Amino acid sequence: MVSSPTLTISIVGTNDLHGGILERDGRGGLVLLAGYVNTLRAARARDGGAVLLIDAGDMFQGTLESNLSEGASVVAAYNALGYTAAAIGNHEFDFGPVGPAATPQSAADDPRGALKARAAEARFPFLAANIIDTTANRPVSWPNVMPSTTVTAAGVRVGIIGLVTRSALSATIASNTGGLQIAPLAETIQTEATRLRGAGVDVVIVTAHAGGRCTAFDNPIDLSSCDQNAEMFQVARQLPAGLVDAIIGGHSHAPIGHQVAGIPITEANSGGRSFGRIDLEIDRATKRVTARKSFAPLDLAPGTYEGATVTPDTKIAAVIAPAIESARALKASAVGITLATPIRRAGVPESPLGNLFTDAYLAAVPGADVAFNNTSGGLRADLPAGPLSYGSLFEVMPFDNRVIAFQLSGADVRRIALAQVSRRGALVGMSGLRIVVTCEAGAPAVALLRPNGAPLRDGDRLRIATTDFLATGGDGLFAPVTPPDGLTIERDAGAARDVVAAWLKARGGTLSETQLVDPSKLRWTLPGSQPVACR
Repeated sequence: MVSSPTLTISIVGTNDLHGGILERDGRGGLVLLAGYVNTLRAARARDGGAVLLIDAGDMFQGTLESNLSEGASVVAAYNALGYTAAAIGNHEFDFGPVGPAATPQSAADDPRGALKARAAEARFPFLAANIIDTTANRPVSWPNVMPSTTVTAAGVRVGIIGLVTRSALSATIASNTGGLQIAPLAETIQTEATRLRGAGVDVVIVTAHAGGRCTAFDNPIDLSSCDQNAEMFQVARQLPAGLVDAIIGGHSHAPIGHQVAGIPITEANSGGRSFGRIDLEIDRATKRVTARKSFAPLDLAPGTYEGATVTPDTKIAAVIAPAIESARALKASAVGITLATPIRRAGVPESPLGNLFTDAYLAAVPGADVAFNNTSGGLRADLPAGPLSYGSLFEVMPFDNRVIAFQLSGADVRRIALAQVSRRGALVGMSGLRIVVTCEAGAPAVALLRPNGAPLRDGDRLRIATTDFLATGGDGLFAPVTPPDGLTIERDAGAARDVVAAWLKARGGTLSETQLVDPSKLRWTLPGSQPVACR
């Protein structure tokens, strides 16, 4: 019999699964996550509390086991796990219409068809309070998609609000998000949380596909290791005290287990490798929160939890087994090349993997002068050493982006380069071009050179090879030079991932990192660090 005057609601937060339903090297995956959740649920059942399992978005896009069913395998597993709610992330829009096409091919295609289908299959709500239908001027209202939901846990009424990052629409395929806009996060939370409080909820939780980054977890109120300007930190500081009790974050793929302005925030690593947790202690009589505890995100590995051995859940294993089997043969198929070394995204002074992809794009478009690719967000893993499998290549480029072509002037490319070096973040990957930035009269100056050293003039016409994601506004790369009616697409060279596979197969033999970066002809040369500041 429970005699304590307080009860505990444990909030388990997941985020950015990106289709990572499987373990890797005995760690991570939904089977092991279920074991931890089962153990925690047993502990709360013993003391009269409850567990809420909540996701902060980007559930589907990223693995063959998920992508082949447009995320249906993830929803089936989440149903079996007993999720309470999930926020919609930017990559939930990536699949576009139901079926193989990633974007609408006719007026009859619903650009959000696959997302709506997954929401309809879920036994938990998809939450999207700040995704606004511009025609109706209100939050989107699709089947099983709503701004917030209310549940009762251990006799406590809990309101859960879902949101997405303010940059969501520039971080997915633009043709799938027409007629939508993103409302400010803090204002949306305040409006919806106030409404929920007025309707009698005792606890308000926010699940947001927006996050931050911290590196030390010894003291949850010590934010010295955190990015103080992170989106979710800024939002938390704008909220009235006491309005929100907990926040589950996502999108930044980085851990948080801290308190900001008195609000506990949790975020786990991406790919199903870890989970976050917040405990709320609640007075049984008044239903008021009396204490909040933040935990450091916990890696999913065999072991003990809450004083008990964690047992992998065979029920979840059975649910995901068909997805694993359907992907097995394609995942193991050989590309036709052996990598003598890993090919990494990160590198000094430039990305070997980024160069590989842009070299392949350039070769795929006849007459192309320059190729661009978003190395930072567009490439999701490194390529491992050894015979290359299609599964490994897929993990690098899980998106169904297509390689397309259009024309720009040399002056346009110069504007793009200046915008790149004036911002923080990874520089765009490129092929067919060398960009040398110097400081002249206190300002950055850009020299554009062909691979043989010949200069590009502002009046030169250039055929650009890139992805449809970037060409239609993704990451804002071409924003400085895109006309009001968009860029004129000349050619579709095929799916980006398959373009790279074909290029590698044609090359054959072996390939190493050193063959992809030429220190004597760097593709980017800057006068110091980025952003370039000339004084």
